[in-house]
Amino acid sequence: MMQTGALIVAAGKSSRMGDFKPMLQLGSISIAQRVINNFRQAGISKIVVVTGYRADVLECHLASNNVIFLRNEDYENTHMFDSVRIGLEYLKGKVDTVLFTPVDIPLFTARTVTQMLSLGHPLVIPVCNGRPGHPLLIRSTLIDSILNDKGKSGLKGAVKNCGEPIYYLDVDDPGILHDVDTPEDYAELLRIHNQSLIRSEIHIQLAREKVFFDEKLYALLTQIHETGSVRNACERMHISYSASWNLIHTLESQLHEPLISRSQGGIRGSHSELTPYGKEFLKRYARFSEETRNCSKKIFEKCFGGFFDA
Repeated sequence: MMQTGALIVAAGKSSRMGDFKPMLQLGSISIAQRVINNFRQAGISKIVVVTGYRADVLECHLASNNVIFLRNEDYENTHMFDSVRIGLEYLKGKVDTVLFTPVDIPLFTARTVTQMLSLGHPLVIPVCNGRPGHPLLIRSTLIDSILNDKGKSGLKGAVKNCGEPIYYLDVDDPGILHDVDTPEDYAELLRIHNQSLIRSEIHIQLAREKVFFDEKLYALLTQIHETGSVRNACERMHISYSASWNLIHTLESQLHEPLISRSQGGIRGSHSELTPYGKEFLKRYARFSEETRNCSKKIFEKCFGGFFDA
């Protein structure tokens, strides 16, 4: 089942800021966590974070956020477009649409993302007060063209040369414009954040006597399905191999069905894949999660619409 994916690039050194931007606090969470939450609130579950500078620290910080980590090992000698390429190469063939943003633009709203997705255009850039911002929407049909670009003008040039006109969507969302390049930018970001709207946040879990399945396990099983390896899935999600098997065994005992089959040996070593039951289970959980979130938005608006603006 294809879906929408999000790509967050967080490989740079934050040299102008003088501090490590992804982990700067924005309220009770970090800037990187806020960007992830914005995409989650819009119903996007497959989120890729490309790391580079201080990769181990950032990946540990975000390990509980159920995202996929990819690394730009040569971040010191490359540009942001090179990190974008790493993420797009991974997402190609796995999603219908990609929402891209640098990590230092944390205040765009989930409503902007859902507006962009509803248009059906293959290339969308949000605009506020006449200025374009992030995230950028790219349909998967354009990924190859962007990846094949020579890169002389970065991502902006690659998008311009991909053969599709850009649809500029006017939104009432100044958050698409506010990045964090300097300490002054950060101070302004904090000021705006303190005036931000209250929103609902839904986490979908399945339980018998205790919880046995949640978004973390969904992300892990999805990665096993994509990589054919439990170990590779663990590395991408920055969780331990033994802990992941404990989670899987607990899940299988609760469902009374095997979800993963393993084959040993051969030239490529062991291989793991989801059983037909496992694939169907993930498909149904994804549908349940999406429909629950959609209902939650309507109920929240019905119960709280306008209340927090008073």
